[in-house]
Amino acid sequence: MKNYRKIEVSMAVFLMSTVIIFSQDWPQFRGPGRDGKVTGFKAPASWPAALTQDWKITVGTGDATPVLTGNRMYLHTRQGGDEVILCIDASSGKELWRNSYPVTAATGPAASHPGPRSTPAVSNGKVVTFGISGILSCLDASTGKVIWRKENPSNEIPQFYTGMSPLIVDGICFAHVGTKDKGQFIAVDLGSGKEKWIWNGDGPSYASPSLMTIAGQKHIIVQTEKNLLALNFTDGKVLWQVPAVPSQRFYNCSSPYIDGNKIYFTGQGTGIKGIEVVRQGDQFITKELWSNTEVGAKWNTPVLVKGYLFGFSDQKRAFCVSASDGRTGWIDNTVNSDFSTINDCGNILTGLTSTGNMLVFNPDPKAYTEIAKYKVSETAIYAFPVIAGNAVYIKDAESLTKYIIK
Repeated sequence: MKNYRKIEVSMAVFLMSTVIIFSQDWPQFRGPGRDGKVTGFKAPASWPAALTQDWKITVGTGDATPVLTGNRMYLHTRQGGDEVILCIDASSGKELWRNSYPVTAATGPAASHPGPRSTPAVSNGKVVTFGISGILSCLDASTGKVIWRKENPSNEIPQFYTGMSPLIVDGICFAHVGTKDKGQFIAVDLGSGKEKWIWNGDGPSYASPSLMTIAGQKHIIVQTEKNLLALNFTDGKVLWQVPAVPSQRFYNCSSPYIDGNKIYFTGQGTGIKGIEVVRQGDQFITKELWSNTEVGAKWNTPVLVKGYLFGFSDQKRAFCVSASDGRTGWIDNTVNSDFSTINDCGNILTGLTSTGNMLVFNPDPKAYTEIAKYKVSETAIYAFPVIAGNAVYIKDAESLTKYIIK
């Protein structure tokens, strides 16, 4: 993709190795560890009959999850013909600054989701966003001043526009750009914006990359439109690759879950699989541990809690699968939504469905045991909830609402 080769881009997103993380921060896609785990949450002794609304503001359309650092919340959304980056005071809901730029509306099947889907990321005093048309922006997190804005004039985007959230490791930003059957995975130096390396291959999916370390070597795990693969952190060479081709009307939207040298992945319409990555001499090989064809997700990325995977299936039901052998623990009979997110809050799990229900349940491998259920929106929800202390921030079709658990 020539635009990404020729134009130097300085991208600054969450850098775990150099940034102090507060226990309640949610500074990037799927949280501090990119694994859906909430830190610093304490469940109440008894759950209330309803959540208390603290404030609610209209912010525009979009499926991107807000991010939280300290007392500032950053959100990428769409208002009218513009994509807008907002900085909001998390205590009051007051807008602190905004930045906007015009973007052509999504067309075709994607038109029903016109706003950004990629979660912003905050690092070193900067906030970075990735818009639906592939525009990368880096702003000063304090003032909203544009540091750089990388256009995509050739409009090389996936079939249903962008959905990937960038990854930062050791001062390098990784992003999967391009279009169907013609992708580039780029590694960009945060300080200079110079490209360290480019991998040319499969087009991007709607999943996001993660980091995996095997025998001291960093693997950048990438879910492409057709494969699950690892790229060498230092030079972008393929270390290993396994097929992950979606069937029927499935698309690679679920991000792989990494646990040590094991990876659990789903979303292809063929259930859930577990693989192990091991080093043999100078090479890395993969071994399939198990394959469960009984249950799988379509849009939801499961979480791992005490040896069990919990998520929402393509049949719109909560489920539990053993991570050790792939056996199904249970599939709940209640129909919820396949567009659902799930967070691991320690002793409890929270599921947020696109139908506007927030479910609170135990990570019980024997049966679905619901603790509480709250109606938090009358409109569709596709973003993760941000849970900080006893506060829950929820982005729905048009609004951002802060609820208090008390």
